[in-house]
Amino acid sequence: MVKFAAHTPMQQHPTVAIIGGGPAGLVAAQHLAEAGVQGVAVYEAQATPGRKFLVAGHGGFNLTNGEPVAAFGPRYGHRRQAFEQYLGHFGPAELRRWAAQLGIATYVGSSGRVFPLEEHKPAHLLRAWLQRLEHLGVQLHTRHRWLGFGPGGGLLMRNERTGTEFSVAPRATLLALGGASWAKTGSDGQWLPVLEQALGLQSVPFRPSNCGVEVAWSAFFREKVGRTPLKNVLLRCGQHEARGEVMLTEYGLEGTPVYALTPAIREALQAQVPAQLLLNLKPDLGPAEVLQRLQQARRGRSLPDVLRQHLKLGPPIPTLLREVAPAATLADTARLAKLLQALPLPITALRPLDEAISTAGGVPFEEVNEHLMLLRRPGVFVAGEMLDWEAPTGGYLLQGCFSTGAWAARGMAQWLQHTAT
Repeated sequence: MVKFAAHTPMQQHPTVAIIGGGPAGLVAAQHLAEAGVQGVAVYEAQATPGRKFLVAGHGGFNLTNGEPVAAFGPRYGHRRQAFEQYLGHFGPAELRRWAAQLGIATYVGSSGRVFPLEEHKPAHLLRAWLQRLEHLGVQLHTRHRWLGFGPGGGLLMRNERTGTEFSVAPRATLLALGGASWAKTGSDGQWLPVLEQALGLQSVPFRPSNCGVEVAWSAFFREKVGRTPLKNVLLRCGQHEARGEVMLTEYGLEGTPVYALTPAIREALQAQVPAQLLLNLKPDLGPAEVLQRLQQARRGRSLPDVLRQHLKLGPPIPTLLREVAPAATLADTARLAKLLQALPLPITALRPLDEAISTAGGVPFEEVNEHLMLLRRPGVFVAGEMLDWEAPTGGYLLQGCFSTGAWAARGMAQWLQHTAT
């Protein structure tokens, strides 16, 4: 790992202070340094930067997505308009070029996700990135925690190694402290009350996003099924749907389609508990064909035999059907056919916040201007998961962090030019 400064000399004040060494903060630091800004300092509370960046890579290191740019905006829900602007400044093509400049070649996988070539691990990319930042003169101070704002608008800091508290007075600040999931990586949301108390900021409560959901399975089902994948299925919640592989778990469901539907599921749970999620086990077949195949089964065949022989649905599907549907429905061919393509799963809750891959909530966009600068604190910008936005997995989350960081850096450069004396 590249070695940077372990502490900040008290008498030195950076031109720009970036609080948080995740993707949003580091890309902002790089853009500012490449724009010629001298005195860019990054303060990271953990012993190493990019902790969540590295952990996220364990499940498949997708940097962004290869789908057409026009399809990206809707992935950010009601923040689509804002993100289309950020993506226009630093989108998936720019992100792949950035990686290539670090010596990390990428490719588009069969799922549309963009991955580094197999020989490149998350740590390789981060190491190359930190070397680039060091070459640009960016100062990285690890184990330095932001405590809040001091008199005169400065930043109160604490060196966690020595316990020393001090202040710096940068001309511009970027807060890129992450959301409130995966606290072990430093993304714990503890910054929120600091902003609320210091600025009177009207925050949005944190809510889990891209997380599993809970179903009140019977003890028999939990013991017999455990963790089992359901491949090539489709989930629907209200008017929203997502397709892919779903994992049955001891607590309920998880997997990419579940994560993609988190906003819709959360909204449904606010209206009623349990909320209904519909599972289509044969999304490639029309209803008439499903019914026809079931009608071909000989009388007296067991449910598992019929499903396996005529629809290629093996374990644990029969157990799942018996768990959520009455025996009379399973014995009626027409009703069974409909059930296989709209199996109701009663969702009782989302999984806890710290288990979520990401979070919604935090700083509302109403509290920042078009450059992502806090209206209540001129010269202080916000980027990454601190802002109230969400997107599905598949490269959209990381892209969103990079894009907001690059956009905030653009605004900070303009701010520095405007306030130059």
